[in-house]
Amino acid sequence: MLKNLIGIIAVFFLIVSVSSCREDFSTTISTSDHLRFSKDTLYLDTIFSNIGSSTYQMKVYNQSDKDISIPQVNLEKGDNSYFRLNVNGRSGKMLNDVEILANDSIFVFVEVTADIKNLSQNDLEFLYTDKLIFDHASSQQEVQLVSLIKDAVFLFPERYPDGTTETLLLGLDADGEEIRIDGFYLEDNALTMTDEKPYVIYGFAGIPPQKTLEIQPGARLHFHDNSGLIAANQASIHAIGDYSSDAELLENEIIFESDRLEPEYSDVPGQWNSIWLTQGSTNHKFEHVTIKNASVGLLMDSNDGTANPTLQIKNTQIYNSSNVGLLARTGHVVAENLVINNSGQASLNLSLGGIYDFKHSTFANYWQNSYREFPSVLIENKLETQDQIFVADLKADFSNCIIYGNENIELLYSISDQANFDVNFDHSLIRFNDYSNKYADEAIYDFSDSSIYQNLILNENPEFKKPFDNELIISDESSANGTANPVTANQVPLDLLGVNRTSNPDMGAYQSILFEED
Repeated sequence: MLKNLIGIIAVFFLIVSVSSCREDFSTTISTSDHLRFSKDTLYLDTIFSNIGSSTYQMKVYNQSDKDISIPQVNLEKGDNSYFRLNVNGRSGKMLNDVEILANDSIFVFVEVTADIKNLSQNDLEFLYTDKLIFDHASSQQEVQLVSLIKDAVFLFPERYPDGTTETLLLGLDADGEEIRIDGFYLEDNALTMTDEKPYVIYGFAGIPPQKTLEIQPGARLHFHDNSGLIAANQASIHAIGDYSSDAELLENEIIFESDRLEPEYSDVPGQWNSIWLTQGSTNHKFEHVTIKNASVGLLMDSNDGTANPTLQIKNTQIYNSSNVGLLARTGHVVAENLVINNSGQASLNLSLGGIYDFKHSTFANYWQNSYREFPSVLIENKLETQDQIFVADLKADFSNCIIYGNENIELLYSISDQANFDVNFDHSLIRFNDYSNKYADEAIYDFSDSSIYQNLILNENPEFKKPFDNELIISDESSANGTANPVTANQVPLDLLGVNRTSNPDMGAYQSILFEED
């Protein structure tokens, strides 16, 4: 019996002895040679004051053949840091005993939220930095953390003590119930927007009745999810920018976009709602403006009933709308050097009639995010709902314009014979490749009919520079080069970039250039 017990104990100690010699079960304190980082500096891009950043990540690699235990991973500024960490599933600003298996890696996730007023009393932007420190027994390694914090003017609905939020009344539904959206009216002191600070808007910012929102050159308006501008009855928006000398900075351009400043969000459609010109609003002017990444760039509900255009839009670009770039219902619009591209439905939808005059404008659609069933330009003198069909007279003139895209048919009409439908195209390039002859029997698509179409170029490539990237300037080899009507060109003597077009004018919003080879 004693012999058996001694034998069992001997075998036990033998197992323990062999196990303790296995390197894959041993843990050692790391040295600087053992850790490698996917980044030596982690840039968190630009954020607005008091708005949290996206989550950024990096990897830490254990290059040794032994498991490593890092005694401490911490932010240099400790609890006072505005950065936040999650290291291999553990959150905090100082973490002890972080393990990495042999020849393995872990993720480090970093976020930042900072109030610029706690960093600087006078600066409009502040480069905020910290260090992520990996503290070893024998050495210390660091990763730099960098983010630019921008000051801004924040505009938002009031939140009441009961938890509800301020709303704007849109009207009544069929049952007499109020229709409301989260929003607020701008105070008088907010009705002039400058380039001093960007504006960050939550909910719909309403321009009150009888008031005008003046937006000056260089202003930047950033909208949170489901936010926008809305003009009330007899209200106006005057967004008047100017030509910019720097094509990258666009220092004098007025820009409407999302409040997400990270590069990966720069061209994502549908990040905010719309600029909504409601029925009864009046005298809207947009010049040298860029509207990007909305659901509907400009939504126009009817006209103001006067002989003057309700919307004048010049030298303006509308990009990456998840639904429609410019949607006008019974609108009255005059446009020059207007460019619209990349829309989930139509780039331009003239719906339920109206009066329209487009000169030297480019309407394209190179949407790639999903299937697109609508053309670049859809023109209608009717609006169908579940219960009935509404109709209204329509007159639309296009001169020296380009209508193109990555589908075969980029111009369509929806016509009711219960209302007038009057369209005219002069010196314009259109893509309408009806290869299946679907529209062969519809007289409105007879492009040889000179009562509707004059000096048309059909189905020839305009040779845009980079249409999928919203670069719609045309090449010197374009079919639109030198083919515009000089009479119209003299009415709009400068192109979107300020180039004179009175001699040998081109169709579209841009004079052609010689493309450099990449």
